[in-house]
This record gives sequence, C-alpha cells and structure tokens, in this order.
Amino acid sequence: MNSATLPEAKAYDVVVVGLGPAGSTAAYQLSRAGLSVLGLEKHRHPRYKVCGGGLSVRIDRILDPDFKAVVEHTIYGVQFTYRGENPFLIESSSPIAYMVMRDRFDHLLVEKARLAGAEVHEGEQVVGLSQLPDGVDVLTDRGRYHTKVLIGADGANSLVAQRLFPNRHQRRMPSLESECGIGQQPAYPGEGQVLIDLGATTKGYAWIFPKHTRLSVGVAEFRGRIGSPKRVFASFIRDEKKLASLEVPEPAGHPLPVYNARGAASSRMLVRDRAMLVGDAGHLVDPLFGEGIYYAVRSGQMAAASVLGSFHDQRRTLEDYDLAVQREIYPEFRIASRVARIVYTFPRLCHRLMHRSQEVISLYYDVLQGRETYQTFFVKAKGMVKASFRELLRDPFLSS
Repeated sequence: MNSATLPEAKAYDVVVVGLGPAGSTAAYQLSRAGLSVLGLEKHRHPRYKVCGGGLSVRIDRILDPDFKAVVEHTIYGVQFTYRGENPFLIESSSPIAYMVMRDRFDHLLVEKARLAGAEVHEGEQVVGLSQLPDGVDVLTDRGRYHTKVLIGADGANSLVAQRLFPNRHQRRMPSLESECGIGQQPAYPGEGQVLIDLGATTKGYAWIFPKHTRLSVGVAEFRGRIGSPKRVFASFIRDEKKLASLEVPEPAGHPLPVYNARGAASSRMLVRDRAMLVGDAGHLVDPLFGEGIYYAVRSGQMAAASVLGSFHDQRRTLEDYDLAVQREIYPEFRIASRVARIVYTFPRLCHRLMHRSQEVISLYYDVLQGRETYQTFFVKAKGMVKASFRELLRDPFLSS
C-alpha cells in the first residue's frame, strides 16, 4: 500500500501491536485508566495458538478471577518420566497450575480490553513502522496511525522488534506441539496431573497437558537444537505407550523465545525511544520449563504502569519499564537458567534425584504458587539435595 494515498494518520495515546495475553493486558490497563488505545491484531479472535496452555497458579495474584471461566483442567501434580520409563508422581495438596486453550483465554482478555474502552482492529496487519521524535507512525494494510507510545506484543517473531530494535539479538528455541482429542475418556496421565519427560529431547523436555476433551502433546529444546524435531516428537509418542491408542495429528512448530542472560545483558532493549516490547516479543519466557503466559501478563501490566507514569509525571520515563523488568523478572530468569543448565545437561541424574528428593519438587511447586521465588528456591534446594547427591552418584543405575 502506497503511504501517499492514505488519509492523515489517526492519533492515539498508545498503539498495541498484537493482542495475545501481553498486549491485551496492556491495552486493558491503559484503557481503563482513560488513555486512547488502539489494539492491532492480524488474526481474528478466537484463534488457535500453538501453546501448551499452562498457567502457574501465581497468575491468581495478578489476574482478575474471571479468567477461571476458561480454565479446562486444574493441576495438582506432575508425573515425571525419563524416556517413557521410571514414572513417579509428585502431588500437591493445593493447585499448582491451570490448563487453558489459548483461543478461549486470549479471546477473554481481548474482550476485557475492548469493554474497558480499547479500540480493537482484528484482521489488520502492520506493514511499516517509523520512529519519530514525538512517537511512532504505524502503517497497516488498512490504514495509518500515529501514537505517542507503541507497545510491541506481537510474539516470538515480532515485527516491532525487527523494525525498531535492530540490534536486538535473542535466541528462539524450537518446539513442536499437537492437540489430540480424547472425547470423554479419563484424563491422561491422570486426573489433575501433567506429564513431563526429561529424556525425550537432547536438552529439553516433552509434555502431555490435559484439557477438557483433548491433550496437548509436545517437545521443546531449551539449551540446544533438535536435529530432527519431527523424529524426536515421533519417538516421544512411540515411547508413551498410552498414547498409542490415540490419533495424534501432525505437530505444528513454534519458536520459544526463551530468556537468554547473555543476550539480555548485551541488549538491555525492552524500550527504545517511544517503543516497548512485552511478553514473547521481549523474550520474557522462563528458560527452565518455558512458561510464558504469566510473564506476558505481568510484563503487560508493568509496561502499562510505566506508560501511565510517564504521562502523569514528567520525572518518569518509559525506561521505568526496563528497570522494573530488571528488578523483578530478570533475577528470576537468571536463577531459572542456572537450574535449566543442570537439569538439561544431566537429565537422567536429575530424574533420579527428583525421585529421591521429592521435597525439592514440592518446593518448586511453591514457586508456581507464588510462595517462593526462584532465588529463594535455589538457596533452599541446594541444602536439600547436598546430602543425597553424593550417594546418588554412586548409584549403579547411572553407569548402566
């Protein structure tokens, strides 16, 4: 589309590109506070999204409880396996996670933003972006807009990041997922349970997450590259014998924009001039198990708070968002990266260690429930496993 043929740009306080959990949350918070907000989404909601759909229970602390209307399964425990063998279950007396389908969950958040006053344009794709001294010009396949602040919430392959953050280099890890229908059959691996296999990939894990009438089945790498992702996925399906009776459709691929300490330290680029990156666009994904929805919602809230601060107080700037992420989220991710390095370098050892030191997993559940942070978890967990680690190294199973 030739920009010269377009009418004069319509102005907004904030334009949000991408209406997943991060973008919808930011749009909701800003609209509720009285700012003029435009949300641009290239798809139309509800739309299918490749995602395991796991929400740690700490989401209760930051989201209104109305999201419970789209929760399909509440999780109390994890069944751990290693290459389909040696299963063991560790349960909690209280929920540790919720399972959602992203089409329903995201649609709920979009509608909340719309009801709060955000102008929502679905089926409209951004094709051009230009930084100006007083904001950002946004060109789409349907029009032109000018905004004082642009929030990039357009996912792992963010156009906003590509166009306005040119020196930002972050890794994207490969994942594959399929959704298979189970009808009214009992949930697998069990009521209130998910399954995690630590040996199914080279340096990652495979999962089975139950929904209301289907299972999310997937594999992901977190510290390396899958040589043949489809082969790894097929091996996992074959090794999980209880999946043999189910028809598992061909998986879909999706890049996981996991946090990378080296990349984050070198770029420090969640804010550039009048543009910001949130959620997957900012690579705010837990590097241990790939949780992204909690951090998408939280980063959307944090970005909105910094925008409101800069609008209402001349001493505040959008950089407050970058600083807030450095204080709250990055320290957690740095510890999660250290744990991931251990788990995915020595998956068999860690599987055995989890079985013998189940209190460590229970402590990790406290992280998911918001009662512990990664930082307090790491300190306490080291004390818990120190005594049993030496004994475990002498286990003949490890050398067999």
